[in-house]
Amino acid sequence: MLSTETLKPSEVKIGIFGLGFVGLPLALSYAIRGCQVIGVDVDQNLVNELNRGVTHHLEKYHDTPIQEVLAEQLHNGRFRATTDAREAMSQCRYFIMTVGIPVVEGNHDFSHIESCSRAISSGLKKGDLVLVRSTLVPGMTRGFIMPILEETGLKAGEDFYLAYSSERIAEGKAFDEFENMPSLVSGINETSAEEARRLMSIVTKELHLATSIEVVESSKVMENISRDVNIAMVNEFARFCEALDIDVFEVIRLANTHKRVKLLTPGPGVGGYCIPNALHYLTPKADELGVPLKLLRTARKINNDIPVFVASLVTKNLPVPASEAKVAVLGIAMKDYSSDDRLSPALEVIRLMQMSGIKVSAFDPAVPSNYDFKVESLEEAVRDAHAVVVLAKQDGIGYNNFRLFRQLMSKAGTPVIVDTKNLYNRSEVEKHGFILKAI
Repeated sequence: MLSTETLKPSEVKIGIFGLGFVGLPLALSYAIRGCQVIGVDVDQNLVNELNRGVTHHLEKYHDTPIQEVLAEQLHNGRFRATTDAREAMSQCRYFIMTVGIPVVEGNHDFSHIESCSRAISSGLKKGDLVLVRSTLVPGMTRGFIMPILEETGLKAGEDFYLAYSSERIAEGKAFDEFENMPSLVSGINETSAEEARRLMSIVTKELHLATSIEVVESSKVMENISRDVNIAMVNEFARFCEALDIDVFEVIRLANTHKRVKLLTPGPGVGGYCIPNALHYLTPKADELGVPLKLLRTARKINNDIPVFVASLVTKNLPVPASEAKVAVLGIAMKDYSSDDRLSPALEVIRLMQMSGIKVSAFDPAVPSNYDFKVESLEEAVRDAHAVVVLAKQDGIGYNNFRLFRQLMSKAGTPVIVDTKNLYNRSEVEKHGFILKAI
């Protein structure tokens, strides 16, 4: 008979493997509610920073920045980070995997998920729960992770619990969405699913049990791909609207007044760890099953090509030859109001502009990564620039500081603003003496 008892957070000890954009706010979500959490990561520098209370994430729990949440949970002893998986395995009986699968040029790197599975396997005990919250190729929990865990001689569903729940958060909203976004969960058997449900209920208000792990794995991938297809469609619309000389953002806003229409907005491309990789999580199983996925592959190609369009839009509207031009890039994160620049389309736009001979100075106060083109202030970015290109929204940039732009930008020809984020009003931009090009 399945247990209907709720778990008392003060009696729950959780080991969370992977302390990135998913794992850290998830770990703190449990710690806030009274659980004892040991976070495990292979990056010693990251672990050292977290144990000192340092993180570059931009999350907030209600109105409290994640830095303050982290400091509080370190102080009260409910969270600490380590590189020693054995420490977590010996002290906890609940384990959550948030380790990702990198995709490089369409090829998967399973080494991280494999090493994480082996680390858990090395200390797995009877009665433990392993809950996978990574985006996987459908079938991978059962076909890849479970055999590694069972190398211990313990059997999933009998000696230990094994379950899968898709991660559905958006960066910048992690605390809220871990709590309020409906979550899907399934297990290798019914008892595993119920044990995972009990653990997740500490943080998440609404849970939906699925008939199989493969259903949840596939749902997660399809959720991301659906957004990829929608974005590809509106990016095609943007090309059409530019040729027709009408505002694509106005077109989309008006189209969305229809109650059954929900178009997303175009931009400089699709970045981050989830959406660009989603198709590649599906294709191995689709190829095995002989399903061509023609529409999905076409959408992915359209979105991959958007940075080329943006870079060419900049180049052809410069008042000087590309080899003599400087361009100020504002925002290099993979999405608005994020510190994450993984697979950011902004970086590809910059690379393409540099290939054409343009000097690039990029300003993004939220992204901690260092690049040879990255500068520390808006002033440094726009000084002597012939164009301003907006590729991501961030607090603290000063996009509408036209007075500064006019004061510091090059006087060779009429300066250009290329807006990929619908930040500017054309009449206002032109009133200040700029040419506006928007996608």
